[in-house]
Amino acid sequence: MSNLLSHAEDELNRIGMTEDSPDEMNRMMRKHVLHMMQEFANEGHSGFSASYAISILTKLMDFKPLSPLTGEDSEWHNISDYGPEPHWQNIRRSSVFKNADGTCYDIDGRVFWEWAGTKEEPYKSYYTGGGSATPVTFPYTVPDKPIYEYRHSDAEPRTLPQNEQGFL
Repeated sequence: MSNLLSHAEDELNRIGMTEDSPDEMNRMMRKHVLHMMQEFANEGHSGFSASYAISILTKLMDFKPLSPLTGEDSEWHNISDYGPEPHWQNIRRSSVFKNADGTCYDIDGRVFWEWAGTKEEPYKSYYTGGGSATPVTFPYTVPDKPIYEYRHSDAEPRTLPQNEQGFL
């Protein structure tokens, strides 16, 4: 058995995704993940080729494009049936949209966070909403991660008074 497969089995066991897990979904996902790991190991990648393949596979599995979006007409799907004005969605990256006036935006561009929990055990809570979209100009390279921005929400239930450094 390859080191890669042994590593995968050990890590899956550590999170409770075992062969004899009482959770059927965990057993099923373990089987699928180990199958994919075995296929990758069978390819004989090492060093550079493994990291190169992982980089490409990660983007493709996350539905990210491998090259910048061009904004050309062939990249858009008309979704106007869902609203009163013409509106398009990018077929290469579903989070990118175009308005009737031609302006474009990425709804996955910004993620807000605030403190949650207690003063003794605080943690960051992440959310999206109004203001999460970021403008897009072409060519557009989809970022590896969104912009993370502190914003104390007014959602209920209210959290303790806070600032970016923590609870006050």
